[in-house]
Amino acid sequence: MNDTVPTDVTASDASAEKALVTVENVRMHFRVGSPLAALVGGGASVVKAVDGIDFQLRQGESVGLLGESGCGKTTTGRLLLKLMEPTAGRIGFDNQNLADLSGAALSAFRRKAQLIFQNPFEALNPRFTIARALNEPIANAKVPIGERKELIIRAMELVRLSDPEQYLDRYPHQLSGGQLQRIVMARALILEPSFIVADEPVSMLDVSVRAGVLNVFRDVREKLGLTAIYISHDLALVRYVCQRTIVMYLGRIVEDGPTEEIVREPLHPYTKALVAAVPIPRPDQSHEPLPIGRGAPDARNPPSGCSFRDRCPLAHERCAIEMPAPTRVGERLVHCHIYDE
Repeated sequence: MNDTVPTDVTASDASAEKALVTVENVRMHFRVGSPLAALVGGGASVVKAVDGIDFQLRQGESVGLLGESGCGKTTTGRLLLKLMEPTAGRIGFDNQNLADLSGAALSAFRRKAQLIFQNPFEALNPRFTIARALNEPIANAKVPIGERKELIIRAMELVRLSDPEQYLDRYPHQLSGGQLQRIVMARALILEPSFIVADEPVSMLDVSVRAGVLNVFRDVREKLGLTAIYISHDLALVRYVCQRTIVMYLGRIVEDGPTEEIVREPLHPYTKALVAAVPIPRPDQSHEPLPIGRGAPDARNPPSGCSFRDRCPLAHERCAIEMPAPTRVGERLVHCHIYDE
């Protein structure tokens, strides 16, 4: 493969100075099992939820984080928002190390980085009216009382809730799922952040209302120039809202590049399987069997070398010994020995 050039750079061509978010060799390991068992018999084990990932996000970029359940997507999103402290590695935001933030600097970061929750039915306190739920973040940010209602109305209009006044005195159970998710989005946007993590924001909604919520998310992101991570296991949704896609498997990145290129011509065997699994909207045409083996291994005991090798139809001896380094193929980075040989 003559157009393949090994490299050790991160996926984004942007320099660290131009990137809003930088992730450098970040790991998040969880110890599971009894601490006493670990002392006397080695009963405790470690789950490597995130195991050495590197990437950058440019200002205004929309990036999909794609993979099966348990691949580390949500953990990565929490790390980017400083809701967890990584076991190792560095996460930078606007040229600041998140690990160093505290006090006023941490409060300022909280205003700039917000989360859109997966389940709108659990994201809002059922005892709070919509007005109180939307007032909470701006009260915490010490916005003057006289300015708060204007911000609330503006945020609701931004997510296309017509006649916002009618919702203010209602409770969450009085709204539909689509309306609730727009309220959750409005709450995330009310402080005018520059960075959004959307954790599968339409997975709990009826199919009939998903398109409307996705359109709002995409249009608001473009209008405000937000940098966004969209977490999903649905390639079709990621393709609709994201310019770039990062594919994760068992805590590691396996492919990173422009979304359309990944959809049209996936390179990593795991990405090929994800693309092949997308339903075909024709009842007379069935899928070929997926080109991978059994389900994902136990995260407490992953394979040596390449974490995907026990499911990969192209695995060979080197895959069991050596973890693949990122290899540049056109505009993409692929973590697979096929492309560095």
